[in-house]
Amino acid sequence: MERREFIASLVAGGCAGMSVDLTLFPLDTIKTRLQSQQGFYKAGGFRGIYAGVPSAAVGSFPNAAAFFVTYEYTKSLLGTGGALAAPHMAPVTHMFAASLGEIVACLIRVPTEVVKQRTQACPSSSTYNKLATTIKEEGVRGLYRGYRSTILREIPFSLVQFPLWEYLKTLWSCRQGHTLSSWQAAVCGAFAGAVAAFVTTPLDVAKTRIMLAKAGTPTASGNIPLVLYDVWKSRGLAGLFAGSIPRITFISVGGFIFLGAYEKVRRMLL
Repeated sequence: MERREFIASLVAGGCAGMSVDLTLFPLDTIKTRLQSQQGFYKAGGFRGIYAGVPSAAVGSFPNAAAFFVTYEYTKSLLGTGGALAAPHMAPVTHMFAASLGEIVACLIRVPTEVVKQRTQACPSSSTYNKLATTIKEEGVRGLYRGYRSTILREIPFSLVQFPLWEYLKTLWSCRQGHTLSSWQAAVCGAFAGAVAAFVTTPLDVAKTRIMLAKAGTPTASGNIPLVLYDVWKSRGLAGLFAGSIPRITFISVGGFIFLGAYEKVRRMLL
């Protein structure tokens, strides 16, 4: 990857991340409260819908920038030669690149997500108070509570979203005979995001429960199958897909903004 491409991916990814996270933050708050163990109204209902937004604002640019730099660099590296350079192997390349991108991005995303979700589920407290309380009670490790469950949510999500997004762009481009415009890439992103969001909602429920759990409880240990079983036992299938409508809405609209903005800014910089 050339220096110009690196900078374009870095800036475009960061701008795209901030655009979607701040625009759709209220939907994310509603989803978090629907998935909370204490229930939607006890977690704050529709009050303080922007609780936790400072955490999202601080983390969104570097998080998205880290993902896209890793994604584009890995695609470039794998596409230069070898078995994975063949056109029919493109979905495998996209899957691998997206998975690696998520692992790197989650090093930034998880701490901001922990603080953000705890503030969303307790709107009477501030972002700073939640950050200070987490570090005081659990240390820096507390900021990475749910790292494994986040990775196990994000990798399956990316395995669906990015190959589907790239495939839809290629299909649409072939049918019309020229490169897609940014809005067309955004439409492909919205559809790919909606499919991926629905499929991975149970993993998102588990991640939210683990991040919000009190330190020392069985849920806080991060055992995903145990958490999913507890949700199934107490709330059934509806519990496993709690918050699916705002999540699908958030990610499909977010996919339109996120991937559309990324394509637009990156093309402007190249």
